[in-house]
Amino acid sequence: MTLDQLRIFVAVAEHGHMTRAAERLGISQSAASAAIRALESQHGVRLFNRVGRNIELAQTGHRFLPEAKAVLDRAAAARGVLEDVSQTVAGSLSIAASQTIASYWLPRRLAAFHEAYPAVKLSVTIGNTRQVETNVLDGRADFG
Repeated sequence: MTLDQLRIFVAVAEHGHMTRAAERLGISQSAASAAIRALESQHGVRLFNRVGRNIELAQTGHRFLPEAKAVLDRAAAARGVLEDVSQTVAGSLSIAASQTIASYWLPRRLAAFHEAYPAVKLSVTIGNTRQVETNVLDGRADFG
């Protein structure tokens, strides 16, 4: 079992949808599906019930979810300790921007930010103003 498999499991459980979880994690739907299949296969369990195109947590998945979250929280805390010791700024930053801002204003600023903080993973979602607002309000973007 890997931390990536746990991250994917938690994302799918929280989103209730393989594709949406994959998009949120920045991976392909097939990679997310493969990680879930591998996790289930490695341990001989079924974590999700698949009904047509829908997916829901199985009983085992419900029992496993709080443990998976706890492991991810502990891993984040451990990473935080190392980052504090090394004084390296790391993490992830999700930005939602309109087409014009994303095309003309944002690239120079992202490049400068990345040069100053190379350990921060940047992700940008482009949409119209209403989509940017919704992404920020729903927590899918840190800022817009």
